[in-house]
Amino acid sequence: MIPVKSYAAYDATNPLKPYSFERREPGPNDVQIEILYCGVCHSDIHTAKGDWGPAIYPLVPGHEIVGRVVKVGSEVTKFKAGDYAGVGCFVDSCRTCANCKAGEEQFCEEGMTGTYNSFERGTEIPTYGGYSTGITVDESYTLRISDKLNLSEVAPLLCAGITTYSPLRHLNVGKGHKVAVLGLGGLGHMAVKFAVSFGAEVTMLSGTPSKEADAKSLGAHHFALTSDAEKMLSLSNSFDFILNTVSAAHDYNFYLNLLNTNGTMIVVGAPPAPAQIPAFTLIMKRRSIMGSLIGGIAETQEMLDYCAEHNITSDVEVIPMDYINKAYERMDKSDVKYRFVVDMASLK
Repeated sequence: MIPVKSYAAYDATNPLKPYSFERREPGPNDVQIEILYCGVCHSDIHTAKGDWGPAIYPLVPGHEIVGRVVKVGSEVTKFKAGDYAGVGCFVDSCRTCANCKAGEEQFCEEGMTGTYNSFERGTEIPTYGGYSTGITVDESYTLRISDKLNLSEVAPLLCAGITTYSPLRHLNVGKGHKVAVLGLGGLGHMAVKFAVSFGAEVTMLSGTPSKEADAKSLGAHHFALTSDAEKMLSLSNSFDFILNTVSAAHDYNFYLNLLNTNGTMIVVGAPPAPAQIPAFTLIMKRRSIMGSLIGGIAETQEMLDYCAEHNITSDVEVIPMDYINKAYERMDKSDVKYRFVVDMASLK
């Protein structure tokens, strides 16, 4: 077994603190990774606090993992020691259902095995995430990371990146489309970068006036303040797509009215309460509302390769591991531009 240092939530209410445990030695198909950086996702906070259901404590969060391969199993073909590798939101799936066979393991009919707060398939061994010094993962669920990009800025692509890339690609968003991005945070800033890169005309919708300069610097062509009633009215029936990243309570109907005929709202945020959507808001313009999760392994690799080719990374603030509780407090106040990333060297 491989000794590992980490930070973990021991319960739903107290701060994260150091936790030591052991990873498995690499099997024939496994890759052992020394974790260099791990992004901090808002879902880490929700899971640690038990907001999304019972948590398996001690819980080691982190599913935006970038590191260096230190050892591979005898049958591994895609990686060798010294390569950079990444691990996203899941580390296994059933591999046999229709979704897994289609390369959409995130929708595994048995349920994907989360990088943390899950059990290794067929066992009662908890999975532990990337707030740790190392991880062992099947090569089929491990991603190749280019050395062309800053590794700390690559880490959030494993969640925030693929969460926004996947639905835009699924809908073939590109030149000639008008896209609005609702909410400028960890997800929103990546949505702007991808939509602009794909050739769409992009408008940032935000309730914070000071974010206009940031939106423009990220590449957004336009900015609209959501509290400006006259401006919002002028944008009625304007957009082909709205990528909704907001996880706080908000009025879906208000924004659906900004969609044109056949327009689609893509929901990637997870508000705490169900939305109320009048049927006529959809019926009268044949509008749609769809949800999207992350991407499968193949699509996530495609996204990483695209980012390497087009020099796209996340805007990050790198922190030491012992800053994590302060980082959680700041994230709850939206005080980060736009993703915290833990430098795991600080834990060694």
